[in-house]
Amino acid sequence: MLIVLHPDVSREAQAVIEGRVRELGFTPHAISGAGRTAIGITGNKGPIDPGHFRELPGVADCIPVTAPYKLVSREVKHEDTVVDVAGVPVGGPDLVVMAGPCAVESEQQILAAARGVAASGASLLRGGAFKPRTSPYDFQGLKQKGLELLAKARAETGLKIVTEVKDTETLGTVAESADLLQIGARNMQNFSLLEAVGDLRKPVLLKRGMSSTIKELLMAAEYIVSRGNKQVILCERGIRTFETMTRNTLDLNAVPILKRESHLPVIVDPSHGIGIRSAVLPMARAAVACGADGLIIEVHPDPDRALSDGMQSLNLAGFEKLMREVERIAAAMDRAMHRVARA
Repeated sequence: MLIVLHPDVSREAQAVIEGRVRELGFTPHAISGAGRTAIGITGNKGPIDPGHFRELPGVADCIPVTAPYKLVSREVKHEDTVVDVAGVPVGGPDLVVMAGPCAVESEQQILAAARGVAASGASLLRGGAFKPRTSPYDFQGLKQKGLELLAKARAETGLKIVTEVKDTETLGTVAESADLLQIGARNMQNFSLLEAVGDLRKPVLLKRGMSSTIKELLMAAEYIVSRGNKQVILCERGIRTFETMTRNTLDLNAVPILKRESHLPVIVDPSHGIGIRSAVLPMARAAVACGADGLIIEVHPDPDRALSDGMQSLNLAGFEKLMREVERIAAAMDRAMHRVARA
């Protein structure tokens, strides 16, 4: 249920309403809108009688919410959520691009990547320090050293950092360095990790699981938001289908559906979505055209020598070309490219 409050409701009256919600065994979630505040109610005690709230001072209306993903639903919040990633707004009018290598491999590699993607107009630097890999023999990342190198790249270029957190054990360490915490596809339904990042109140990039439905992605986001962290960005990164000529099938159908169902920002990862370097650019153009709020692109100074995902990584020249073409698509959609102010 959603309790819509009068625009001039006092803090005291709102506190009384939230207290009544708790008395009934449910959890209140204050949701700020453009003109007024609402209180979303969650819990598993069954239907809620709106009569408990209609006559309370400050209550304008009580609206049932039918979606199972209540707090991330458009039914609860009509306006788009804009996630503030250390000063970079994701979900607003500007298109945001995150770019960098799959993994941090060395100081020379990550600094070269950071300088290159910054020069082309990226706002965030991606790079994995802790890498969950399918094979235990594959490169697992530089771990703490990788985080230190990402921080060095941020200090030099001004780019914000998005990096993956793979478990609750290393979450605290990663959160100290990252501006945006990435939950990878393999962890989309790691509910302990979702709850832990929900408690942190730090922006989260939630990637869709490789065999997950759109509803399951929204329910995973609900885990995070229900813990109080409303700063969630959804990411379509391709799903596993019967097709074998591409790494995954990039489900761009998901973008308009997610935008219709949820107020959370949506970005697209065409690199994992198709897994073929030459196809990343056209899929990036298509992602922007269908309404994505941003892109996350794998870029490596020397992709053919990358320790992971080199076959889908662009070189710096390829990324510059992608940015200029995507910029034209964005303009046709009445959107501009967000740029980080440089010192």
